[in-house]
Amino acid sequence: MGYFVTVDSGVKLYVEDFNPHGKKTIVFLHGWPLNHNQFEYQYNVLPMLGYRCIGIDWRGFGKSDRPFEGYCYNRLADDVRAVVDALKLNNFALVGHSTGGAIAIRYMSRHHGFGVSKLILVASAAPIGFTQETAQSFLQLAYNDRPKMMQKVIDGFFFQYITKEFSDWFMKMGLDAASWSTIAIINTLRDENLYADLSKIHVPTLIIHGIHDKVIPFAQAQELNELIPNSKVVPFQYSGHGTFWEERDRFNEVLWQFI
Repeated sequence: MGYFVTVDSGVKLYVEDFNPHGKKTIVFLHGWPLNHNQFEYQYNVLPMLGYRCIGIDWRGFGKSDRPFEGYCYNRLADDVRAVVDALKLNNFALVGHSTGGAIAIRYMSRHHGFGVSKLILVASAAPIGFTQETAQSFLQLAYNDRPKMMQKVIDGFFFQYITKEFSDWFMKMGLDAASWSTIAIINTLRDENLYADLSKIHVPTLIIHGIHDKVIPFAQAQELNELIPNSKVVPFQYSGHGTFWEERDRFNEVLWQFI
């Protein structure tokens, strides 16, 4: 079921709650510039295995409210904490993909991992996100031809072949976001880093990363593994940035076995 949670003055986030009475809760944080629906191929399977899956649309994305402010990692992590408090979540696994992984890392440091028993970072945009050059390229397109920007995202996202229909679905997810929030996150990915946060993570951490990732190089997964205590890396041999789809069966199995 879906509902809205107030996280800030005048700001509500859309939350999708699959199998609310599941034995173990998994909270999913999507990547830029998508929304919670990117994890459709997890929601199809994990609730049937008895897990409660909660997908959150960040502010400015999906069905959530679209304020003009609040797109730094601190505020986005605070939004997650507001959802955790509202739903009274405890002992849950936190999954973050790409920028969602960066938000998850900031949540762990800023909120001392409140309620989180295990952390799963999927192609996480950390310790750094976009280079100046990459950010400038995306910004130029975002300000002038956002559909072309989204096509650039898709072109670099997957290692395996995707159909036109799948590409169209992915395109729609990206264009459902507000243009200003899309731009604001590019700036955040360019300007913020998470080096100081990593040593503050004190729960078992799984790092999933495709070895063919063109968005966030696999070397960053190895760096995270070195800097996060009690972490391990699982390389995905046939994936780029989209392990949750490209190797979805293995992804789901690795996820539930770790949790």
